[in-house]
Amino acid sequence: MANVSVFNMEGKEVGTMELNDAVFGVEINEHLVHLAVVRQLANNRQGTQKAKTRSEVSGGGRKPWRQKGTGHARQGSTRAPQWTGGGVVFAPVPRDYSFKMNKKERRAALKSALTSRVQENKLIVLDELKLDAIKTKDMQKVLDNLKVNKALVVLADNDQNVILSTRNIPDVVTAVPSTINTYDVMKYNTVIVTKASVAAIEEVYA
Repeated sequence: MANVSVFNMEGKEVGTMELNDAVFGVEINEHLVHLAVVRQLANNRQGTQKAKTRSEVSGGGRKPWRQKGTGHARQGSTRAPQWTGGGVVFAPVPRDYSFKMNKKERRAALKSALTSRVQENKLIVLDELKLDAIKTKDMQKVLDNLKVNKALVVLADNDQNVILSTRNIPDVVTAVPSTINTYDVMKYNTVIVTKASVAAIEEVYA
């Protein structure tokens, strides 16, 4: 099992903790991590882009001039793509970009992402994370003590003081063990977890 240091909110090391290899020490599968990230980005796409083809643009019912004898190139409609105001040749239409991954694949991807963060020393364990009031300044001080600027903070529960204090800090987001995903783990430079949230993650995903 991997041993990691445990810090307090002042950024001082106060002990060590063993991580479960079933979650934080698996063999990294880069393909599944890539697939999980692409899937989440694809599922977030609205897919509402739309443009009109020549059959959908209004007007252009009659032939603009006769076929021969004018000196112009032959034209059948003023709504053909080469005309101003004409239709788009291969116009985009609304579509669903989402695709599915098996549950086991999603879990394996998340475990791979968490393992990579442990191996790169980008997983910081706190003994606890508690704020007395909703103050962005207090949360920023904790991040400064840990020397972190772009982070995913995983809480054991929905602690509103911490969540609301973090909301206005750029590039810092909060999550609970049941809502963490591969994309967020890979996107943020550092993953900050509490001892309680580590236990919850191991319980859910081990």
